[in-house]
Amino acid sequence: MGSRTFRVLHVGKFYPPHRGGMESHLELLCEDLNGHCDVSVIVSNSRPFTTSERVRNIRVTRVATFGQIASTAVSPGMVQAIRAHPADIIHLHWPNPTAVVAYIRSRHPGRLVITYHSDVVRQKTLAKAFQPLLDKVLHRAAAIIATSPHYVETSGVLQSVRHKCRVIPLGLHTDRFDSPDPVEIARIRSQFGPRILLSVGRHVPYKGFEYLISAMKHVEARALLVGDGPLRKQLEALAKRIGVEDRVVFLGEVHDVVPYYHAADAFVLPSITRNEAFGIVQIEAMACGKPVINTSLDSAVPFVSVGGKTGITVAPQNVQELASAMNLLLRNEHLRAQYGRAARRRVEAQFTANVMTQRTLALYNEILCSVEGVRTVDSRVNELQESEALVLD
Repeated sequence: MGSRTFRVLHVGKFYPPHRGGMESHLELLCEDLNGHCDVSVIVSNSRPFTTSERVRNIRVTRVATFGQIASTAVSPGMVQAIRAHPADIIHLHWPNPTAVVAYIRSRHPGRLVITYHSDVVRQKTLAKAFQPLLDKVLHRAAAIIATSPHYVETSGVLQSVRHKCRVIPLGLHTDRFDSPDPVEIARIRSQFGPRILLSVGRHVPYKGFEYLISAMKHVEARALLVGDGPLRKQLEALAKRIGVEDRVVFLGEVHDVVPYYHAADAFVLPSITRNEAFGIVQIEAMACGKPVINTSLDSAVPFVSVGGKTGITVAPQNVQELASAMNLLLRNEHLRAQYGRAARRRVEAQFTANVMTQRTLALYNEILCSVEGVRTVDSRVNELQESEALVLD
């Protein structure tokens, strides 16, 4: 590419202030990449008009959206928005059928990178119908980023393109977790202590909060639940029904979760299905030097926090194992400290924003400097035009 700064266009679902794990990752990655390359973002808008603005010096285009089909934004203008962008690399974030279809129809000649955040787990029938298009795009990609080796091994979708997969785990800025408010930590410990367990996440089925609540029948401590969601009333009713409403505290959304991590003795992620593809809240707890209790899902969850090294891994939906793990950590201060120190070291080695960004930049440069990366634009356009299976117009 010579000395010219290369251009990268990220295509996601939405962008902050829209809340979500993929959105937060997209924002962090783009902000850290900016300065190393020319970064732009195209996403769906939540409204029926298109806007373009600079968000912390990143050009963000939010394409008009006219409703949703199966939880997928209908944003027809995304095709032209991608087509018109002079990007050297198009970086798609999956799952996002809108982006895949728009990329195909745009016939953009740039090199394609896909971050494969997760399989489509909930809408299996629709996922099967969409699979031929996804397969075409995955095979066209110069590289596919998976967030853990576990996901490459366990995703049926990725098996035919394993040779294209590169593992780049999600990361975060640890400095946010290094200077907590000591007054707030003391307040939390005084109000809820002396034994505190913490869990953070939306109250939705795959999070498995009902198993954590049931396990509290066997644990003398307080479990603080940060977050909200459609199951909250059901979960509150469960806590009351089984007599642990005094041990389970529903905090809802909090302004700053960091003091809660530091005030807790251990962090619990009781998720029960592969919908929990990574569990970035584990990294947040580990950055605060806390041991993690997670579940042995066939996803990245047990890769992030390793059982026997940075915490304890139990079987999903197993109330007794969950309770035993919580009791073990609560009564063993030395073990908590040992796991907590190892957890922080693991974050610094694998899960910082800087590590993630440098690995991503190295991949971009590898793609652009490869023999495939220096093919002429005309040849790439011809390939796309000849691939009639990809043309949807």
